[in-house]
Amino acid sequence: MRNKILTLLLLLTTLISYGQKKMEQTFFTWDNFVGGFAKEMVSAEDVFNSMVKSGLKDNCLTKMDFTFISDKSENLQKLGEFIKAHYPYTVQEVKKYGKLWELNGETNEIPMTADNLLFWGLDMYKRGFEFDAKLDAYGGPFDPKEQKFPVVDSTKADYYFDKGLACYNNGDLSGAIFNWSLTIQIDPKDPNAYYSRAIVKNELYTWKLALKDYDKAIEIAPKFASALINRGGLKDENGDYKGAIADYETVLQLDKPEQEAKQQAYFNLGNTYLNIKDKERACENWNKALDNGAEYAKERINEYCK
Repeated sequence: MRNKILTLLLLLTTLISYGQKKMEQTFFTWDNFVGGFAKEMVSAEDVFNSMVKSGLKDNCLTKMDFTFISDKSENLQKLGEFIKAHYPYTVQEVKKYGKLWELNGETNEIPMTADNLLFWGLDMYKRGFEFDAKLDAYGGPFDPKEQKFPVVDSTKADYYFDKGLACYNNGDLSGAIFNWSLTIQIDPKDPNAYYSRAIVKNELYTWKLALKDYDKAIEIAPKFASALINRGGLKDENGDYKGAIADYETVLQLDKPEQEAKQQAYFNLGNTYLNIKDKERACENWNKALDNGAEYAKERINEYCK
């Protein structure tokens, strides 16, 4: 039995958007990132389909080679150091490539599926952007006659779940997804694996896919307070205010919910009511959050409830 799970409750605030915080980007801007996101998803599908045509089977352990480009060598040097610190990958020295610079590397063995390649590609795309660099190309050379696969049996479920936690805590987002997907393959009734995977999918900007994992976790465990709060947060952020309110109220109706869950449910509920212009109910719920120990609610109360 696991002693811990990934706990990350979405606390809704009016924070500056991620794009606004990345105004220093000059080579691969936020607009470039957003504009190329769908293309990146299609590219991952194309690469996977090409590998399948060459004989790839699901979960074949495959190393991926990759290339990043930027107009500044120091950006790629910093990216390379980050990758080495957070991922079990190897990277080469930064080299000049025409008017640009490039960084090449190779992953560890990935259990290759269409979803895993998608999330790995998005993970690298995101990491490149964070260092003002662009993921330029990648591929997965493999021998179709000598494919090997991870062990997938009931004895390995906890191993893969814990390995997913270790990957996430080290910053290897796609590695976390790989391992929680293996956990789910072994035990499709594990709500913690769906919940944890949803958190990472949302971090990789695929909120609709994250929502499906939260739905599954809650279907299996209807009283899963953290999953309900996070699903409510996603719904709120994407305009489903009625759905968000229903999720938060479900948490508050649970028999003896944990104190932190009550705090965040009341706080988020207040923010959702603010979004629908019901300041009275917003203030009512922020005050309930404060009464339950959520000191962070004071800022909202002072701003909107005088």
